[in-house]
Amino acid sequence: MIDYISQHVWQLWVMIAVVCLILELMAGDFFIICFAIGAVFAAIVSAFDGGIWLQLSAFAVFTLISLFWVRPFAQRYLHKGEDSRVSNADALLGRQGKVVETVKAGGYGRVQIDGDIWKAVTLGEVDIPEGSNVTVIDRASTIITVEIL
Repeated sequence: MIDYISQHVWQLWVMIAVVCLILELMAGDFFIICFAIGAVFAAIVSAFDGGIWLQLSAFAVFTLISLFWVRPFAQRYLHKGEDSRVSNADALLGRQGKVVETVKAGGYGRVQIDGDIWKAVTLGEVDIPEGSNVTVIDRASTIITVEIL
């Protein structure tokens, strides 16, 4: 058994590469794939009867190379435009909603946006009556600033 494993270490490296690829599919940050690349090169060295130290060296070197070259390249081109994407409460800016409780000038009211009700204020001197359609123009914590359409 030990004899078989020592003669077919490349299969172990291929299994490590496949496991790393599966884990990368779950993570998606292009970090674990660098270890898969290192394992593939270690498997190639092992298939050409390279010793264990040569295999480990190939694994380490190609993992480091892919960490510094492949990962930044993949992040730059495969995650293009994601930094400009807004999320959470910042995505409310520019959205339209309906007033469910009158927004009083100098006071508060409630606005419904996509089923969620938000505490709202207005910059104007006039109350915004219930049932009016409004646009979100600003946000401070959980209080949104709205203006009538």
